[in-house]
Amino acid sequence: MTLNLHMTYQAEKVVPYESSENKGAQVERMFDSIAENYDTLNHTLSMGIDRGWRKKGLLTLKDLKPQSILDIATGTGDLAIEAYRLLGSEKITGIDISEGMMEVGRQKVAKLGLSDKITFEKQDCMSLDIADNSYDAAIVAFGIRNFEDLDKGLKEIHRILKPGGRLMILELSSPEHFPMKQAYWLYSRLFIPTVGRFISKDKTAYSYLPKSIEAFVQGKEMVGVLSKNGFRNAKCKTYTLGVCSMYLGEK
Repeated sequence: MTLNLHMTYQAEKVVPYESSENKGAQVERMFDSIAENYDTLNHTLSMGIDRGWRKKGLLTLKDLKPQSILDIATGTGDLAIEAYRLLGSEKITGIDISEGMMEVGRQKVAKLGLSDKITFEKQDCMSLDIADNSYDAAIVAFGIRNFEDLDKGLKEIHRILKPGGRLMILELSSPEHFPMKQAYWLYSRLFIPTVGRFISKDKTAYSYLPKSIEAFVQGKEMVGVLSKNGFRNAKCKTYTLGVCSMYLGEK
C-alpha cells in the first residue's frame, strides 16, 4: 500500500546555481555544461572505485533475469552499458534530462555496437512518458539526489515497473564513523571542488556535488522513503566504509 504522505527533503532545496529556475532546470544546465569532461572527472574523483560499485549493484538483479531495464538519470550511459554486459537484457532504455550527457552516451554505445540494445530518451523522471507496468527493473546510479521531488520520482518509478519488478539505486553517502567520516569530509569539501574546477569549465558543479551528498537522505531513512512510496522489501547496503550506499526495493 502506498501512503499518500508527501514531504520536502533537504536535498531538494540544494541547487547548483543561485537562480530562480527550478531544480530540474538547473541540474539540466549543469550537466549539459560538464558533459564533455564528465567521465574523466567521475573516474578521477572516485579513483575508479565507482566501476566496482556499479557491478555489485547490478549483480543484485541477476536472479531476476530482467529483459527490460530503465536506467534513470543515465548520464553518459556507464550503468546501462555495464547492465548489458552483466545481465544481457534485450532492451535497456537510458533516460535523462541532459541531452549533452546522453549524446556522450550515444557515442559510447555506438562504438561498442550496442545501439540496438541500449537507447536514450530525454525524459523528466518526475513525469515519465512511459506506460504502467513496462519494465522488469529500474536502476539509478548517483542521480537520485538530483531529483527535484523525491517522492514524486519514486512513485513514477514504481508505476512503470512490472509487478515483481525491482529498483536498484546507487548513491554517494556520508560515512558516519571515525576516521572515514573526517577523511571523507576533507575529500568532499576540498579535493572534489579543486579537481572539479581544474578539469571542468563549470566551477559551481563540483561545489554542488558534496552539498547534495550531505543533504540527501541515507541509510534507514532512505529505506523508509522507499517503503512509503510503495516499494516492498526495501533494504540498504553500504560499500567502501559508507562512501556509497545501495538501495533495493520491489513492486
